[in-house]
Amino acid sequence: MTTTATASYWEPLWAQGRRYRHIDGPETRLLEQHLGQGRGRPALDIGCGDGALARHLHHGLGYRTTGIDCSRSAVALAAHGAAPGHGPVWRCADITTDDLTALPDPAYAVITCRLVYRWMDDKALLLDRVRRLLAPGGTFWVVTEVTGRREDSDPLQGLGISPAEVEILTAGWSVVRTADLDVLRCYALRP
Repeated sequence: MTTTATASYWEPLWAQGRRYRHIDGPETRLLEQHLGQGRGRPALDIGCGDGALARHLHHGLGYRTTGIDCSRSAVALAAHGAAPGHGPVWRCADITTDDLTALPDPAYAVITCRLVYRWMDDKALLLDRVRRLLAPGGTFWVVTEVTGRREDSDPLQGLGISPAEVEILTAGWSVVRTADLDVLRCYALRP
């Protein structure tokens, strides 16, 4: 079985130049609405890819952001051209297996997981680790596709998470807010 949440899966894709959905105006407005201004509080972007979301959190919303990804090529792409000390901190790390104490902050006001949750093999483990890193009153922001939101004829129709996986994601949070972006659903989850 090929596991899709590991560096061995993602590294060749990023190294070969594969790129993914860009952040657009409607998504940045939802981020501001649900996360608010950072005022220097720490944020963690899980699966940062090319760094677009981490940079928006840092420069656009004012969070002190760390972006992590299990792919060294993705982290190198994210860090490319950035002046040291003037943007997010970049780390090659796997949220499900690496030592969380190696992260720059012990807790985060915001943790984001954009287009990554669907690929995580052990979603319960991911959620446990996120809960340990989330500061009191913090927000876990997840953007993912949900199965069945595409046309039946679309070959990617089954790409999203199932209703059972939605239940795993949303169970145990005191606040669950959702917003839709075409085939994507955004979740603002609070303890």
